[in-house]
Amino acid sequence: MATEHASQDRIRSTPLGRMAELAGTGARVGLNYLKFYGQRAVSPESAASGLRKDLDEGNARAVYETFSKLKGGPLKLAQMLSMDENLLPPAYAEQFAQAQYSAPPLSWPLVRRTLEREFGQSVEQLFDTFSKVAAHGASIGQVHKATRGSQTLAVKVQYPGVAESMRSDLRVVKPVALRMLGLREDDIAHYFAEVETRLLEETDYITELLRSQEIAAACSSLPGLRFPVFYPDRCSRRVLTMDWMEGLTLDRYASSQATQSERNRIGQILWDFYMHQIHVLRVFHADPHPGNFLVNQEGQLCVLDFGCTRAIPPDFYEIQFAFLNPKILDSHAELDEALRGMDVILPSDSTVEREKVTRLARESIELLTRPFRAGRFDFADPVFLRSLYEMGEANRKDRDLLSLRGARGRAESVYVNRAFFGLFSLLHRLRATVETRRQAVGG
Repeated sequence: MATEHASQDRIRSTPLGRMAELAGTGARVGLNYLKFYGQRAVSPESAASGLRKDLDEGNARAVYETFSKLKGGPLKLAQMLSMDENLLPPAYAEQFAQAQYSAPPLSWPLVRRTLEREFGQSVEQLFDTFSKVAAHGASIGQVHKATRGSQTLAVKVQYPGVAESMRSDLRVVKPVALRMLGLREDDIAHYFAEVETRLLEETDYITELLRSQEIAAACSSLPGLRFPVFYPDRCSRRVLTMDWMEGLTLDRYASSQATQSERNRIGQILWDFYMHQIHVLRVFHADPHPGNFLVNQEGQLCVLDFGCTRAIPPDFYEIQFAFLNPKILDSHAELDEALRGMDVILPSDSTVEREKVTRLARESIELLTRPFRAGRFDFADPVFLRSLYEMGEANRKDRDLLSLRGARGRAESVYVNRAFFGLFSLLHRLRATVETRRQAVGG
């Protein structure tokens, strides 16, 4: 897919330069607020919602433009936040959704320089042909189409300076994320540390190469899946070379004229893939957005980009997936023990706080485990995802819940929750009905 963005000739790579870029955006956002307050003071009350919409749209554009130019941590944050449409105001969700598919690509001289520095050879020595225009740009790297002999290849080239600036990026964007989500830093410090660890791993392409090969081999018994073959002699910490995969991204496939039986089949392949990873391999693809999956002409589901994966520690697995036992909602003692094990209920909680958290947890568990309890679940049902969004919105507006102090929930749950929410969202887009109690292969 050809990019529609103008290319960048450089990326600010020093922490000071990147902080200056973000500070400039902060100033633009501040001026937008001043303009908003001034207009609101002299406008009728009926115009308030329109002014607020204009404010959000202006700020969202300013923030996304800066994030997309800086790439790395800021753009990855936009991508992660955009996966949950209910986390952000609509204007931010719309802008940040672009991070799932494309970003302004690097100019050809920068790409050439990176390739030749990594391998000590010219691009012409490395490949027979190499497209100077990126086929796809994302948060950490961009993909170019190339050939070598009879092979058609996808070459992912990491943006210069992304790995070195990731930690400082995250320190700078953390306050932005906290303001957008209305959270307290102390309460989510452990979650942020988990995100930082995973994002730093994503900048090491050798780790991605090994994980891609391991998971592909471990999932070879699952029907309907296809994984790209990697070519280690053209891979490094900053470059990955693999087979070029043709197909429709999952959102485009969902918008196609595919029959219901085809949608159900693809949805089942996707469901079985995740259940096998989680319950058998105990390591999973933790970036389930539509651009990371293709449906090819043979009707196979092609899985791309294993940069973000998460292993599930045995003790955490036992506690996390105890909630899938439908009997847990019937036993106050078992539910209380499980919530304490997940650090959702804290020793410092008062009786009132404990009762509040337990009630909300019970409602959440009942809703989130519906697909598993059903045995066969129709993800086209709009009520299910709408209920998830409404529950999240209600919790964010609950003053009593917002007043609760303490770091709640195990850090490992961040990416497990992200995987399941992403899976549910993809299946909803497909309007697929799947068998949810099929035993995972090897399980």
